[in-house]
Amino acid sequence: MNIILLGPPGAGKGTQARILTDERQMMQLSTGDMLREARTSGTEMGKIVADVMDRGDLVTDEIVIGLIREKLETGGAEGGYIFDGFPRTLAQADALGALLVEMDYKLDAVVEMQVDDEALVARIVARSTCSNCGEVYNDQMKPIPADGKCTNCGEASEFKRRADDNEESLKTRLMAYYKQTSPLIGYYYAKGDLRSVDGLGEIDAVAEEIRGVLG
Repeated sequence: MNIILLGPPGAGKGTQARILTDERQMMQLSTGDMLREARTSGTEMGKIVADVMDRGDLVTDEIVIGLIREKLETGGAEGGYIFDGFPRTLAQADALGALLVEMDYKLDAVVEMQVDDEALVARIVARSTCSNCGEVYNDQMKPIPADGKCTNCGEASEFKRRADDNEESLKTRLMAYYKQTSPLIGYYYAKGDLRSVDGLGEIDAVAEEIRGVLG
């Protein structure tokens, strides 16, 4: 299956993508990860990405679509692809749709992770990540292990909080999401692709809802 995980910052898209990767052998296509990988790859596309990022410019939609095309051409995703962090705008949704049609891929579902803003802010302010593998922890829902070893990579780790995981920054990021990305909810609803789950449930409960959506 090929799916899009849609939701605001901190909704848990990355966590659920990792669960799907483990359970269904899907491949997570995270925009941030792809850009970091491309920058150090030495490929022609990687050189373009490095040049743009070194200048401090925003990476264009065309570049991101180019990176996604490379991943789809390479293949290797036995269970399909998870698009995480892309598309963010209607123009990007159109571009991704055109690419999938061109390459004879089908979009099976768009999973919207619904959240309450106040609860989301409280969750994100309490989160930290493993510096080794990026696994996300939360002071209330998923505390850092007492032995200091990450449950995902098994390594003794430094657990870091993002500098912008504070209430003021989060409100700014949420506003950007509602302005740019929330129109995708109506876009995919009109296409009959949208499925919604409660993004503020326990991690396992959200995963179970997503399993129900995907069948």
